[in-house]
Amino acid sequence: MKSLILFGNGGHCKSCIEVIENTGKFLIKGIIVHPKDFSEKFMDYKVIGNDKNMDEKFFEDDLALICIGQIKSVEIRKRIYKVLENKKISLAIVKSKFSIISKHAVIKNGTIVMNNSIINSNASVGVNCILNTNSLIEHDAIIGDHCHISTGAIVNGGANIGNECFVGSGAIIREGVKIGDRSIISSGQVVMNDLPSKTFLK
Repeated sequence: MKSLILFGNGGHCKSCIEVIENTGKFLIKGIIVHPKDFSEKFMDYKVIGNDKNMDEKFFEDDLALICIGQIKSVEIRKRIYKVLENKKISLAIVKSKFSIISKHAVIKNGTIVMNNSIINSNASVGVNCILNTNSLIEHDAIIGDHCHISTGAIVNGGANIGNECFVGSGAIIREGVKIGDRSIISSGQVVMNDLPSKTFLK
């Protein structure tokens, strides 16, 4: 089992821990939190520090996973990712044992695939992404870096989601559609046409 240190102690972290435990592939060494959120434990795991003293907590073989949610802003997740990258700390790829992932799909470091998600053939998912419960990434779709594809969202074949995007629960992205970087697609939206960067569709 690989040693894993988590970042965050909110609701999304609770869901991540459930998925991580069920994989049977990782041993959670501890949790790093914001200094103001410090407590002794979180879901029976020891809180071992904060992002100001993380250097003291990582050994050579430890992996990291950012378990902070991403709805209103990507900035916290992206900032921590950059810090870890600069310190040459490797990020885990976590795949729920209840997800279906094609052997021909690509998933990059720091991404978690939650329960009952489907990633089909030749799909590509960037770094530090959340593919939340029941999300569907169809064949040939591209998900950029630092994206959150929410619960029940559908990204159809050949669609291209830019970097730092949020796709809300139950949203549907039509096949072949391109969505520009840093866009927000609210829950339940159906996207039929290309969208420029920084679109807020609500």
